[in-house]
Amino acid sequence: MENSLLLPASSMRPHIIATIFRKEITESLRDRLTVIVVLLLPLLVYPLMLIGMSKLRESQELAQEVRPSQIAVWGAAPADLVGWLKRTNALVLENWTGASESLRAEFEAGEFQPPPAAVMERNGEKTAPPDPLMDAARALVSRRKADAVLIVWPGFEKELVRGGLGRISIYFDSVRPASEKAQERLNEELVQFRKDIVQQRERERGLAEGFSRAVEISSRNIAPASRRTGQVLGVLLPFLVIILSATGSVYAAIDLTAGEKDRGTMQTLMCAPLRTGEIVCGKFLAVWIIGLISALANTGSMAATLTRVVAPTGMLNLSPWTYLWTFAMLLPVTFTISAFFLAVAVLARDAKDAGNFLGPALIILMMPLGAAMTPGVELDAWTSFVPLVNIALLIKALFIAEGRPEYVFLTLVSSAIYAMLALLFAARVFGREQVLLGGKDSVRSIFSIERGRDIVPTPGFALTAFAVIFVVMFYGSLMLENASIIKMMLATQYGFFLLPVLALAAGMKFSPRETFSLRLPPWRGVLAAVLMGLSGWAVIGGIAIRLLPPPDSLVRAMEKILLLGDKPAPLWALWLAVGVTPAICEELLFRGLILSGLRRLGKWPAILLSAFLFALAHSSIYRLLPTLLMGVLLGYIVWRTGSILCSMIVHGLNNGLMATLVHSPNLLQRFHLQDTPYLPWHLTIAATVVLILSLLLLRSVPRSGAETHDARPD
Repeated sequence: MENSLLLPASSMRPHIIATIFRKEITESLRDRLTVIVVLLLPLLVYPLMLIGMSKLRESQELAQEVRPSQIAVWGAAPADLVGWLKRTNALVLENWTGASESLRAEFEAGEFQPPPAAVMERNGEKTAPPDPLMDAARALVSRRKADAVLIVWPGFEKELVRGGLGRISIYFDSVRPASEKAQERLNEELVQFRKDIVQQRERERGLAEGFSRAVEISSRNIAPASRRTGQVLGVLLPFLVIILSATGSVYAAIDLTAGEKDRGTMQTLMCAPLRTGEIVCGKFLAVWIIGLISALANTGSMAATLTRVVAPTGMLNLSPWTYLWTFAMLLPVTFTISAFFLAVAVLARDAKDAGNFLGPALIILMMPLGAAMTPGVELDAWTSFVPLVNIALLIKALFIAEGRPEYVFLTLVSSAIYAMLALLFAARVFGREQVLLGGKDSVRSIFSIERGRDIVPTPGFALTAFAVIFVVMFYGSLMLENASIIKMMLATQYGFFLLPVLALAAGMKFSPRETFSLRLPPWRGVLAAVLMGLSGWAVIGGIAIRLLPPPDSLVRAMEKILLLGDKPAPLWALWLAVGVTPAICEELLFRGLILSGLRRLGKWPAILLSAFLFALAHSSIYRLLPTLLMGVLLGYIVWRTGSILCSMIVHGLNNGLMATLVHSPNLLQRFHLQDTPYLPWHLTIAATVVLILSLLLLRSVPRSGAETHDARPD
């Protein structure tokens, strides 16, 4: 054979080559999966991707057309100009929005003048002189308080009356599509306004058409060059970085699963005294580390390239923290992708099958990332929960310095949830011995749920249930945001918390008594619950809120929720809706289904993890710490007493007392709470003493049957 390879090409036998070709091509095309991947998938994926992106862009443009532009008007706009702009429903004018009193006084005193045309052409680059007016407009637009600022320069109306030239400017941010749309609308209306004045002057004075100008209209892009460059890079680079990082996980996943089946080492591994969970965790960590190395290499290469090529031009000035945050954002992405690829690769019988499986998976991965590249798609409450898209949009937001804390928090939470689901899926696949040994198993059997084997949920079931309920609850609450607070609260509590929990427990035939800790509590447990409910909120509010003070907007929103609207509802209605309802619905989920499912992990891991999930469910970084601490107290009292009624008492008193304080201004005055966002230290200390008494009382309660049966020591 070796000698035949050295023969000249003229001595080769074409019919042999043709025979081998027919054999190989027939065997390859005989595999239906190969035909699907090679032919059908490209025919479907790319049209679907392009159609989806075009439809998404059309919907974004339609939304921009329908939405009126919020315009802040700085200066004395004459009545005829205001009337002209208001004749369309597309512009909403607000006088002096976002301008401080000192800025307004300086403007009206003539301290600011229209900048020369040369400066305007530079669009706010570093070569332009300092401009407090532009800085104030930039801050206003970046906070989304207005889409654009209309500057009516002093003497505008006087110049129009005497037939002179009035000056007017539009300050907008080209990075924001809504701001660009506002500039476009304003410019169009102002051009028509100027044309009307010019025609009137020409008629009155008998001038030739087009002789005068009347109004000088200038537009100034207040987005710095670094922000505009960051927008361009933020659209393309997240897509490339995520895809390139994912490719590192692909080959590692194939080698550690299907590759081992080919080499016969998977069977050897299965014969060793190892648990399935240990195998999947070890392989997953290996795949994840390789994915992280790939992500680090891509982030480092990106940083070096931008620093060498773009930064010297002055058009991009990114701090090392931006690149560090970008790499940090890739951690949950690589986690999810690695777990998903590992689960998909192990389904394959050999390396060829694994390539056929993961090739389409990588292509499908590109589809949501393509949506993130669509102009106008930004990180918000909706997109922060879309897998992979949220990370791509968050990286883009970091490049343009728009990473809002609440959206960063929601993105990281949702990404962690999807990563957890992917890892649970991988563990589920690895639990099928037939698959690991190279046999076939139906997808239906992998996703099927075996019922009646456990009287309480498993940790995997509890985590999966939380992830699904949390995502459904989040999107459901967004769909109900236009409903009244009472309707939204009841729909969330009963529809998204209580109903799924009861349905899951009944469908899986879990024991209601063990799953939900339905036992009568001892009297000392009830007394401890009452003391904890009276004092827990005060201790947490007096300490945790000082460590992480919430913004005023969140405080006002919480007050509105506690009052069930702008106008206070009756106190009994507040206790039922804010106190009793969450005490029942949330406790049955978190101290019932989830805590019982996590019980196998041990006492404190179960309590802390269930409390952490309880805090995440409230979807606010500012409420994370106080809700986590309250969750620990609620979990501990259920674990100690064995009765969920105790946590319901604590939860109901906690919420009800806070609603009572907000509802009753007299109580706030009596305790001197009306002028401070924090609970005074003397009340905090007194509440701490009561809380300690409740914990000591709990220690005297005999251990519940649930705690006694725990495998781990107290």
